[in-house]
Amino acid sequence: MLDHFRELNEDPACSGRLAVLLGVTDIDSLPDSSQLGAVGTAVIAIRKKVQFGSCAIVADRDALFGMMRVFEVKAGDYLEAIRVFRRIAEAEIWLSPKTASRNPRP
Repeated sequence: MLDHFRELNEDPACSGRLAVLLGVTDIDSLPDSSQLGAVGTAVIAIRKKVQFGSCAIVADRDALFGMMRVFEVKAGDYLEAIRVFRRIAEAEIWLSPKTASRNPRP
């Protein structure tokens, strides 16, 4: 995740307002809380360049889902809305403009 936020920050075409769908189903090991805090710091750094609207995170395994819920709390102050899902279809529905405006936080 850190690499992704760094790439966004360095991309000259990346600007404006973003809605993010972050799939973490391929992660092999669980992040620890210090790594999650570092992602929060990366979000703060990129906020100088872009504004984050909604962020949907897809995590299908129980332990990873729990860790992403921790991240949801840590990053919640820096995003308009953030929510963790187990299935990509649910995340995509939530990210749709109509749904996101009605349901910003779980």
